[in-house]
Amino acid sequence: MAQATHYNKYPQEERRRPRIVSREEAMELQDYRHACHIMLYAPTIAKLFGRVPIRYVVLMMMRYDGRLGFPGGFVDMKDASLEDGLNRELLEELGPSFNTLKVTEENYKSSQVREVPLKGVTHFFVKELTLEEIESIEKESFNAKDHGSEVMGVVRVPLYTLRDGFGGLPAFLSNNFIGNSKSQLLYGLRSLRLLREDQIQDAIWCSQNNQY
Repeated sequence: MAQATHYNKYPQEERRRPRIVSREEAMELQDYRHACHIMLYAPTIAKLFGRVPIRYVVLMMMRYDGRLGFPGGFVDMKDASLEDGLNRELLEELGPSFNTLKVTEENYKSSQVREVPLKGVTHFFVKELTLEEIESIEKESFNAKDHGSEVMGVVRVPLYTLRDGFGGLPAFLSNNFIGNSKSQLLYGLRSLRLLREDQIQDAIWCSQNNQY
């Protein structure tokens, strides 16, 4: 028996590629799951080994599945807002710091829609904190509800490249990331100008071409 042919609005390759939409457009989509994630960062004058500028502390997480991702997760569209859902996720993943460090609409950055393998929307937020607030989050994350189960731990993103050309950001980019979190990281570094474009491009190239 011949198999039925299904018509798709978008070619297969195009359907696999996330597309950027406005927040308003994203909220009008029907039958899509919505997830919110945030990049928390803080400036620092610290230097690795007393000579390599760290520049910024950027937080990500090691997930239960061994992949790296940003804090956050799926939100219930019955919540009053995306921010309410994200704040609840942060309280569960990072602990009591987010009883006071609330994410607001001012922290919203972008939305992406994916059609396959499941219809979903990822909303990306960024929030600048002080180094003291970042360190408090790191300490209190051990007491978070999801620590040791859904979240294996909080990690800092190294925003430098060592003399061997691979250690630091290139090596970090060689890890396994969940969903579009790697592209969100690069977007955050670019849009906030935490690194120059040539530094980002060099790190990407080295992560793909150096074998250690």
